[in-house]
Amino acid sequence: MNLYAVILILIVLTLLGVSLSKLRQTKTRADYLVAGRTLPAAVLVFTLLSSWIGSGSLLGGAENAYRHGFAALWQGGGGWAGLLLIYFIAPRARKFAQFTIPDLLEARYNQTARVLGVIAVLFTYTAITSYQFIGGGDILHLIFPAIDPVTGRYILAAFVVLFTAIAGMASVAYTDVAIGILATVTMCAALPLLIHRAGGWGAVHTALPVTHFEVFGDFTPIQALELFLPTCLLLLGNQSMYQKFFSAKSQRDAQQAVVGWVIGTVILETVIIALAVTGSALFPTGEVHEHPREILAYSATHGFHGNFAVQLLGALLMGAIFAKIISTANNWLFSPATNLVNDIFVRYIGPRAGDREILLVSRLMIVLLGAWALWQGMHTESVLKKSLYAYTIYSAALTPVILAAFFWKRATAAAAVASIAVGTLVTITWDMSWKNALPRAIAERDAIVPALVCSLLALVVVSLVTPRPSPAQLQPLGEAG
Repeated sequence: MNLYAVILILIVLTLLGVSLSKLRQTKTRADYLVAGRTLPAAVLVFTLLSSWIGSGSLLGGAENAYRHGFAALWQGGGGWAGLLLIYFIAPRARKFAQFTIPDLLEARYNQTARVLGVIAVLFTYTAITSYQFIGGGDILHLIFPAIDPVTGRYILAAFVVLFTAIAGMASVAYTDVAIGILATVTMCAALPLLIHRAGGWGAVHTALPVTHFEVFGDFTPIQALELFLPTCLLLLGNQSMYQKFFSAKSQRDAQQAVVGWVIGTVILETVIIALAVTGSALFPTGEVHEHPREILAYSATHGFHGNFAVQLLGALLMGAIFAKIISTANNWLFSPATNLVNDIFVRYIGPRAGDREILLVSRLMIVLLGAWALWQGMHTESVLKKSLYAYTIYSAALTPVILAAFFWKRATAAAAVASIAVGTLVTITWDMSWKNALPRAIAERDAIVPALVCSLLALVVVSLVTPRPSPAQLQPLGEAG
């Protein structure tokens, strides 16, 4: 365990060093919010990869794989489908070159759409940040047993707030490069060794139910769709992703980065699920059976005994998981902070504020949102449920109007407002008792399908019964409007 502790400490110090190295370069609002629009494709690949693959995959996806096998890939597969579509969106997003998604919503629709967009982003992104804190707390407890998981959440939250507040997007992006390389190399190296430890792939297959290796597993096709849709739609409308595109040096860099992102995501998410499935064969009982979200970290600490090289790989795997959680928390915490600064403070409170004041307010917002996310983390136990809830809010409320802004000229401001409001409302209230008045086949479904259907209906119907957008509303996005 001393080796594991040393690796974690080295990772934290390295991330702190990278963040501090970018502090002197952060002097203006654009430097802080979009890294001065200077990120090349190579950096974009790793920051996009690190922002997407975090506790949702490492804890929620792994928990799903521990219980259901490779059918858990339906959750990751939604992201893969979204990535294929994003290849065509990335250059258009860079051409728009603003700071946040609500910038886009106001430019294409109106101020009300902007404000509702901020609200949806705040709920979604702080919820996602909250379960990064849960994952980090679990890891700290495994490495340092004297630290209980709840105390670990406080410590992880402090790390994340500090790293994120120091230098903004530049800090986030360049720490992601180191983390992305570490995670990719160690996870790919760890998988064959863990399979060997389990007795080979045949032994893994024999130890687990047949359904663990089937396309749908023990899910119905509808349940698989309910895993697929939230991740697909979250990715298509993901503000953190668009903010990275806004930070790119050029439209070409943005589009090239998506190619690397697709390849990296498919490889890493498949490896994560395979590690969790192998871990479920190795450790079918005990503490990890009660808390299956810990299967990757548990495998790293209990599945790599032997010579120093093997132990080092286990320690590096644990370090990679920990670093990915920090990286994802950085990204998902930073993004809503930019909303409060750019879409509320600069827009309505301090329109004449200078760069120094904006940087100060930005860092304060990160601290406050970090505290809110930590509070949510203290009232959440199932990472899988929390992640699907967060994905659904964003998928139903924002993704339809974001895609319409780029690809449907007929979408109107009134329709966008109605779509965001309806999607958010249905998601938040779906688990209340009123849904029991609906037919059982509908009432038993997760919120994503009804929320998305209602949001799309509002967008299409209201657009068709209200006047077409004016040329001024379409102009900010050029022919993409």
